[in-house]
Amino acid sequence: MERFYCCPASREGLERIWEKNIARSPDDPRWVRWRAETLENFDAGRTAPFLVYRDDEPVGEGTLLFSPECSAIRGRTRLADGSRTANVNALRIERAYEGQGHISALMKMMEAHAASLGYSGLTIGVEAAESRNLAVYLHWGYTEFVMSEVEDGALVLYYRKKLN
Repeated sequence: MERFYCCPASREGLERIWEKNIARSPDDPRWVRWRAETLENFDAGRTAPFLVYRDDEPVGEGTLLFSPECSAIRGRTRLADGSRTANVNALRIERAYEGQGHISALMKMMEAHAASLGYSGLTIGVEAAESRNLAVYLHWGYTEFVMSEVEDGALVLYYRKKLN
């Protein structure tokens, strides 16, 4: 029987899931750059990545970005300011495991972690065309509209959730 669990990521776990990410998109050089940025930010303590495991294999991920220095934030302190607001980034799971509650469990763990560090809110971005993801984020309580911006040719909407 398969065993799923969520936990904070180790560097080794990050390297394993990024090998899989790159292998799924071999013709997109951005994934190699994103891997390097992810590991650099992790090593510098600017992020807290989490993984979903099936048995001992990482199959999903999400990362809390704390610092506006992270390239995904690009200095936008409304999204992550290093003290009160952090950003949920790179939230994904392998297609075979979608819709089974693993990402919801991961989000609860990430939200609890951010709150334990004193963060009062989290932001999350969603491409406007991704109505299914938007509906999930609204259901999770990310209902305060923060901003919109065109990124890589797509309109991205950012929402905020207050943490307890």
